[in-house]
Amino acid sequence: MPASLQEVKRRIASTKKTGQITSAMQMVSTAKLSQIQRHTANYQVYATKIRSVITHLAKSHLLDSAAAGGGSNKEGQVNNLALLKQRPVKKTGIVVITSDRGLVGSYNSNVIKQTMELINDNGRSQDDIVIVAIGGTGADFFKKRGFNIGYEYRGVNDIPTFREVRRIVEAIVTMYDSEIYDELYVCYNHFVNTLTSVFRAEKMLPISAENMGNDDFIEETKEGYNISYETEPSQDAILEVILPQYASSLVYGAILDAKTSEHASSSTAMKSASDNAKDLISSLQLQYNRARQSAITTEITEITGAQAALD
Repeated sequence: MPASLQEVKRRIASTKKTGQITSAMQMVSTAKLSQIQRHTANYQVYATKIRSVITHLAKSHLLDSAAAGGGSNKEGQVNNLALLKQRPVKKTGIVVITSDRGLVGSYNSNVIKQTMELINDNGRSQDDIVIVAIGGTGADFFKKRGFNIGYEYRGVNDIPTFREVRRIVEAIVTMYDSEIYDELYVCYNHFVNTLTSVFRAEKMLPISAENMGNDDFIEETKEGYNISYETEPSQDAILEVILPQYASSLVYGAILDAKTSEHASSSTAMKSASDNAKDLISSLQLQYNRARQSAITTEITEITGAQAALD
């Protein structure tokens, strides 16, 4: 067999193996996507309730009065009421959620590109930005470009747990309380469907009514309802519990959403790779058959010529 035919045959075998790998990876990503979608559906019930509570508190001006009071730090503890307090913005924190690995299509490049546009549109210098990187791809990207990495977390589980995210939230809240940054945005890819994800940049801190929206509550206020609260033991004690839960729900919800988008992007990318492998195999097989046919024709011609010479 000519060397060219052997090379084509090797390429066909190699491409088949690659196609088998990408097909298996697609099935794994699809299974993970299905799992996290079920998990997210259950979590949304809790997230909706905690958001509703905070929104009502904000609209009833309970958060405004708490922010004005400000509370006080106990020794060794974070002042959670500081999450409400507006202060002059000297530094901006940006939580960037990416994956720890590749083979996820345009997932990472999209969120990084859009985050860079957000930083440039903000009009602040690189020294005024503090990056909180969740995922190795984003952390490596911003490190190479000299950004200040205030905190990084790698190895987020494929189906993140609330306990895992709590450590991230504690770090974020501590940095805000320590005035390492004065406002905080969360940047990630929002899952729309298997083929589509949309970049989102949501302001997380400080917590205020402007950062929220609740259509049901707005309709109530239009109808003339005036909601007020009597708190026991005190509004500060209640908010000390509710505010960290709300902050956790925002970060956890964003990570769940981003992970869902990551698995969908990985599944789509692996399906595309598998389809490309099939197309390449068909093309190589056709090339192999034509080359083989040409070789056989040449052999027949040589045999016929030799027979004619003997006669």
